[in-house]
Amino acid sequence: MWWFQQGLSVLPVALVVWSAASFVFSYITAIVLHHVDPLVPYISDTGTIPPERCLFGIMLNISAFLGVATVYVRYKQVHALNPGKSKIIRLNKMGLALGLLSSFGLCIIANFQKCILYYIHVVGACLTFGVGAIYMLVQTILSYLMQPELHSKDVFWVRLTVFLWCCSSIVSMFISSVVLYSGLYGADLVQKLHWDPQEEGYTAHIISTASEWSLAFSFLSFFLTYIRDFQKISLRAVVSLQGQTLHNAPQSFVPDEQTLLIAGSI
Repeated sequence: MWWFQQGLSVLPVALVVWSAASFVFSYITAIVLHHVDPLVPYISDTGTIPPERCLFGIMLNISAFLGVATVYVRYKQVHALNPGKSKIIRLNKMGLALGLLSSFGLCIIANFQKCILYYIHVVGACLTFGVGAIYMLVQTILSYLMQPELHSKDVFWVRLTVFLWCCSSIVSMFISSVVLYSGLYGADLVQKLHWDPQEEGYTAHIISTASEWSLAFSFLSFFLTYIRDFQKISLRAVVSLQGQTLHNAPQSFVPDEQTLLIAGSI
């Protein structure tokens, strides 16, 4: 059995690989078609013009679904390991809500492009990365509270490091974006897809775009830390037959006992 076949570890692996592929494939398509500059464009700029916009949208929607599944399984795992600790239960529920909200923000990013509906796109980005950063903080705190009985110290320190990486990327992106869109370097920069290195504001633009890519990959790196935890999870699906036919049989013909059809690990 391969390592990604153990338990549900394939779930965070699929989330990370698929999300990274959605960024890379749309970037390559946009570069080949000369829709953006090769040097670190905004991730959103690589999903603005067809056909990469279509690819970007559908792949991120699937990433959002994988994110929901991963967040929910993580919630169930922590809940099962700490059935009686009220503090952990509250944090776990908060993490579930934050994770679902962050995944919903990813759907907004996928379906409302930056150059078309900018403010809605920004709302999606804030939900994905802003709320997502709080989700990372909650999970890091949970890792701290669950050590050393249920989590090793190494897992906590790795997640804390990735969280700090995420926060530094957010701060860098925010400051450079405020400087870039302050009006000092012209108007309608949101619609600008090509930059000349000699232009004013180019340095702020590069810092902002590099910070966005760093932020995105800090998120992916955080979900990679779930792999070992998810290797210890196995879900069971049980299907029960309520009757011997698929018709609405009379009550007297419906057996009282439920017939087990399937019971297996997924």
